[in-house]
Amino acid sequence: MTRPILIAGGGIGGLTLALMLHRRGIPCLVFEAAKAILPVGVGINVLPHAIRELAALDLLPRLDRIGIRTRNLAYANHLGQAIWSEPRGIHAGHDVPQFSLHRGRFHTMLWDVATERLGAALLTGRRLLEHAQDPSGVVARFQHADGTIEAVAGAALIGADGIHSIARASLHPEDGGIRWNGIAMWRGATEWPAFDGGDAQIIAGDAVAKLVIYPIASGATAETRLTNWVIYARTARPGDALPARENWSRQGRFADFRHFVERLQLPFVDAGALVQATAEIFEYPMCDRDPLPWWTCGRVTLLGDAAHPMYPVGSNGAAQAILDARCLADLLATEPVETALAAYDTVRRPATADIVRSNRIGGPERVIDLVASRAPDGFARIDDVASPAELAGIVQGYAQLAGFEARR
Repeated sequence: MTRPILIAGGGIGGLTLALMLHRRGIPCLVFEAAKAILPVGVGINVLPHAIRELAALDLLPRLDRIGIRTRNLAYANHLGQAIWSEPRGIHAGHDVPQFSLHRGRFHTMLWDVATERLGAALLTGRRLLEHAQDPSGVVARFQHADGTIEAVAGAALIGADGIHSIARASLHPEDGGIRWNGIAMWRGATEWPAFDGGDAQIIAGDAVAKLVIYPIASGATAETRLTNWVIYARTARPGDALPARENWSRQGRFADFRHFVERLQLPFVDAGALVQATAEIFEYPMCDRDPLPWWTCGRVTLLGDAAHPMYPVGSNGAAQAILDARCLADLLATEPVETALAAYDTVRRPATADIVRSNRIGGPERVIDLVASRAPDGFARIDDVASPAELAGIVQGYAQLAGFEARR
């Protein structure tokens, strides 16, 4: 292959694809709209099936420097009563860890590694405008930060340009757009005393509001961690108009969700104190898009959030983008371009569509809703509320669907 693969978007999916193509000797160019890569965002979990692909790129040591190997995940009700607990990563029998990370630091690490390995192939301040293709290749037009337009020829165009994807809009102008399910999310990260060994994740709440809390990096002392938290609750009806453009940087106010925090009476963390200790709070709506009937048109296809934005339950958005990258890179290494892109669509689109649909009904966090519907005021024994088999069917069934079930 002499012409490069053009990758529109230098996020997690686009950078992983670039690194995988480079490993296979396939030339590529990455076009990132932002003028600079900044460590924005808060926490993210990357599951073992995706970490396995990053390990193949020799990234485990770098992940260990910036993140936490997650040992355990527990679900509890709004009183902190245990519903379900399970080991994660290596502790669950996988050959690689699960990592909890600061999204911005993770993205920056990938950018730094890609810069080291691909050098001038990473281009910033270039936003995709449009593309055209013929049987021999594709030409994409990018707008520079100063307004000038650049046309670039390549073997294929991969739209990895996020939930607001220009590539997706060009392929599917009739697409219904971003859907909000009526749930608002408030997030932050702050230095906080370590809990449950300093390497565990807890999701607690009821049918009204939930808290997700987990450490994402070492703290200033051995007794603390940089701790990520999320509060999410329904504030509107599904299908209502979005309150604002979905992004990772809109500022939130504690006063707007204090009443949700006060519902949580948790023995392992003072949720109100945690939130009020956080310097920056971010707010955004829980959004996705309907699964598409196809991603690939000739020499153009989609990847990551451009292809399958999903609700952030089950910790699967970034993982699925990484799995997209592996599948596509493998196919491009062994098949003609158009054949590879068509096969990638056939393999990855149905798998991710199933996860999008599952996330819409709550993902594995549905164990909390189930228990809340049967025991809204708490319980004496969880087995009196839901059987282990019933809870396992929800949590482990999701793991199997998403491809990260424990390997024992």
